[in-house]
Amino acid sequence: MRTRLLPLLIVLMAAVLLALGIPLAVSLAAAEQQKVVVDRIDDTARFAALAQYVTERPSGSRVDIPDERRDTLQKELERYHDVYGIRAGVYDRNRTPMANAPETWLVPEEGEGRDAYDEARLGRRSHDPEQVWPWQRNRLVVASPVIRDGDVVAVVVTDSPTGHMRSEILHGWLVISTGLVAAMLLAVGAALRLTGWVLRPVRVLDTTTHAIASGRLKSRVAVAGGPPELRRLARSFNEMADNVEDVLEQQRAFVADASHQLRNPLAALLLRIDLLALELPEGNKEIASVRTEGKRLAQVLDDLLDLALAEHAEADLRLTDIGELAAERVAAWGPVAESKGVRLAGTCPPTTAWADPVALSSALDAVIDNALKFTPEGQTVEVEVASNGETSTVVVTDGGPGLSDEELGRIGDRFWRSPGHQNIKGSGLGLSISRALLGAGGGSIAYTRHEPHGLKVTVTVPRTGPTS
Repeated sequence: MRTRLLPLLIVLMAAVLLALGIPLAVSLAAAEQQKVVVDRIDDTARFAALAQYVTERPSGSRVDIPDERRDTLQKELERYHDVYGIRAGVYDRNRTPMANAPETWLVPEEGEGRDAYDEARLGRRSHDPEQVWPWQRNRLVVASPVIRDGDVVAVVVTDSPTGHMRSEILHGWLVISTGLVAAMLLAVGAALRLTGWVLRPVRVLDTTTHAIASGRLKSRVAVAGGPPELRRLARSFNEMADNVEDVLEQQRAFVADASHQLRNPLAALLLRIDLLALELPEGNKEIASVRTEGKRLAQVLDDLLDLALAEHAEADLRLTDIGELAAERVAAWGPVAESKGVRLAGTCPPTTAWADPVALSSALDAVIDNALKFTPEGQTVEVEVASNGETSTVVVTDGGPGLSDEELGRIGDRFWRSPGHQNIKGSGLGLSISRALLGAGGGSIAYTRHEPHGLKVTVTVPRTGPTS
């Protein structure tokens, strides 16, 4: 979620900064040019004042006839060009130079210079030349009319280089860019803090939800930090978790109490059945069937009590040699396998993992017992221990009839038994108890087919400790 929220905030902040920065950069460029234009207008106004009383030479007159005012104007223009490098000239209405510096510079035939001259000849002073950008090498042309007795008698034109102005614009843009970058970095930092502040409660809530889904019902969300709505959500989640835990606890207590309370009357009932059997002929099939169903009911009550305790108990995790524990269970079930004519083989190299030894032993007992029940005489049940970097596994394979794909999806459900195995002793709770015992310690149990026939049960426990 953070990877989606953070880019959105960054894009929005970048758009806002660009929306502010671009007009500011354009305004700065316009201000720099306007400053130069105002300075050129002042210069042209001064030259226009000097040229106001310079008379035009009559046609056919000698050029070497001295004209003091014209000479003064020419010297001012030359000095202006030498000092500032700006071309300047005074031209009559026919674009004939009255004074100019350098003397070879004339009003262009077209372009901005000609436009500025024509505008000034109409009595209008240049005030808004086209904007010159830093990447352009254009020159800045400003023209002012020379007015005498209300008529435009000449035009003063200046043609300025723009290198210094473009450098000033670039420097201003650099300052603006630096400010924008700094503001963007600050905004990114603020966005990181904001997303962290907003999403931290969501991450804690997600972690706690996963913990509860994994069986750690005591997990709760720490209500601290984040927006008020998420803090309220965390409190509501904790209340919901408390209610769910209470309901489950009541269910477990009910199952345990019911199993415990039913055992005494069932034991008395079985005792009365035995006493009744003494008065009936020996070998009575009905009394034998009742006695068998009574014992099966007693086994179901015992398994229900074990399941309630398994779901309620906390796992006592410790670093355990899985190979040694599996070898002990294989040895313990060896006599049972021999009595059924089944070969029980174990490949149990030493390997360590984090598990509750009692819970894992009980789970392996249930799995091996189940395998021996369904494996016919002469077949083999194999127990193999293996490990990788993250988990250790105990794989139990048998040579029984196996299960269909649909039955593989239901195995381990409470009270479920395969329709083809109803005549075999059992309550359908053994594998459910195994799953509950393993799940409390972070382990799992899985079922697949064993080719060419049989069932493969994989018990997995983590090699990573709970504090890692």
